[in-house]
Order: sequence, then structure tokens, then C-alpha cells
Amino acid sequence: MRNFAFLAPLALVAALAAPAFAQTPQVTVTVGGDLTEDVQDLGQRDVDRQLERLQTVVERRLARDGALEGATINLVVTDLKPNRPTWQQAADKPGLSIMESISIGGATVEGEVITADGQRLPVRYSNYSTSIAEVHGYTTWQDAEHTYARLANNLALGRLVSR
Repeated sequence: MRNFAFLAPLALVAALAAPAFAQTPQVTVTVGGDLTEDVQDLGQRDVDRQLERLQTVVERRLARDGALEGATINLVVTDLKPNRPTWQQAADKPGLSIMESISIGGATVEGEVITADGQRLPVRYSNYSTSIAEVHGYTTWQDAEHTYARLANNLALGRLVSR
């Protein structure tokens, strides 16, 4: 009789590597609201990177948790405030220092989740520092990053509308 015990770990690895028929949600992120007027001031490059970053953060969190499988998530960033001047702002206003100037930052995101069964559910999340004393980050988009992570967490937990 042959011993095929060595195959058991291979079967486990295969099962973990390819989840059965899991459909990751499709996430799209666009600019809307008041942000459409602010893109030129903030710089197209910075805004595009923030849209990509929000999409990545949401996709990774939902994939990790297996949440909203088969859904389509359409997000619209309607406001975006950096904690430090963007390159475009620093170029337009020479008195601003990318290293020393700080500001209250954050973002507002709206949109909808279209579930796998066709339900349309609104999404709304907003998060900003309320004072300069709360600005702890050292990056241009620190508070916006916190907003993305919290929104992704809320989506994974099914809390679609808050604040």
C-alpha cells in the first residue's frame, strides 16, 4: 500500500490559494462635487493619486474580509483637503512650505454600492481633523488616508452611511 500523506498539504495550499467562486467587488472612484473646482489648485497628479489610493485601500480591505462579493462600488470623492501643501499649491504660492506648513485635512466620499442581487445602497463618509492640534501626520495626505481606511472598514462591516 502506498502512502499519499504528502498530498494532503498540497490540497490545503490549493484550497487556500483559490477561494471557490469568490467574486471580488468592482470599485470605481471618480471626482465630483466641490472637488471638481479644486483639482487645478491641488494638482491633477495629486488628485489622481488619491483616487487610486482610495480604490486600492477599499479593494484590499473588501478582498481581505470577503465582503460585498459580486458588488459594484461607485465612489465619488467630493472634497479632499491635504495636511500639507501639494506640489502644485507650493508652486503656485511660493510662501508655502511643503515641510513646515500644516493644515486640517481629510476627505468626503459619497457614492453607492450595487449589491450582487441588484440593490442600490447609498454610501457616505466624511472625516477631517477638527483642529491643528489633531494633525499628527507627516505626510501631505495623512488625514485623507485615515478617511480611506475608515471608509473601507465601514464598507466591510456593512455600515455604508455615517457622519
